[in-house]
Amino acid sequence: MLDKQSSHTQLLACIPRLRRYARALVGDRAGADDLVQDTMERGWSRLAGFLPGSDMRAWLFSIMHNLRIDHLRRPVLPTEAFEDEAQLPPVPAEQSQGLELRDLQAALMQLPLEQREVLLLVALEEMPYEAVAQALNIPVGTVMSRLSRGREKLRAIMEGRSQPTVLKVVK
Repeated sequence: MLDKQSSHTQLLACIPRLRRYARALVGDRAGADDLVQDTMERGWSRLAGFLPGSDMRAWLFSIMHNLRIDHLRRPVLPTEAFEDEAQLPPVPAEQSQGLELRDLQAALMQLPLEQREVLLLVALEEMPYEAVAQALNIPVGTVMSRLSRGREKLRAIMEGRSQPTVLKVVK
């Protein structure tokens, strides 16, 4: 038991030198710390294979060297350094997207059928105006006017603006 405790102590005593070497080798503090951590993990897990009386530091440096070679051989994913002070890009909440889709569905149902048909065929199905006109058997000009009125009404509903009611004069 004394021998095992002595090996653990020797292993931990090598950390400062491993860190210094790793920082010079890697040139990046975070990468060096990762390399030291990987070296210590591998050394700790293989401590039973360490030959008592041999140089612990040389053994750990050879582990570090082999790990560094393995890291260099692996394909590297392109990454960007992350600064704590950097602004994170806004991430929309998934819950609000579901609510927005529900609101859009409700707003679409408030549109007159002829406007809703044209709007869905153009916006959702990405059909050209001519194809929509042919499918609905209406002139292209009618498609464009229904689309324009449908978009404006949908925008007003989604923004919560009230629609002016058009009164017809009856004689």
